[in-house]
Amino acid sequence: QVQLEESGGGLVQAGGSLRLSCAAPGRTLSRYALAWVRQAPGKERELAAAISRGDGTTLYADSVKGRFTISRDNNKNTVSLQMNSVKPENTAVYYCAASPQYRILNLRDCDYWGQGTQVTVSS
Repeated sequence: QVQLEESGGGLVQAGGSLRLSCAAPGRTLSRYALAWVRQAPGKERELAAAISRGDGTTLYADSVKGRFTISRDNNKNTVSLQMNSVKPENTAVYYCAASPQYRILNLRDCDYWGQGTQVTVSS
């Protein structure tokens, strides 16, 4: 079992920036593919961004391309999501997810989940 702990959520104005982080105490995150999954009110969970194990190949939902950046810091054993030019429709609970596979391409690939952190974008 991999415990994932998100941080960095909060309230931000539209057009602003926010950075989410995820850590896994006692685990080496470099051994996992990682992702940020979000769930907006009344909607299903959506894969927002993912980064592969090893070469760090990234994947983004079309709606966040060019605005969100997923990155991993193997020295700090964390994965982050830099959110720029946020929009009210980005309001959601953001979950960190992990898989021992090389890549996460969809929600079914996610084996481990954090508790989530709330991001609220005001207009």
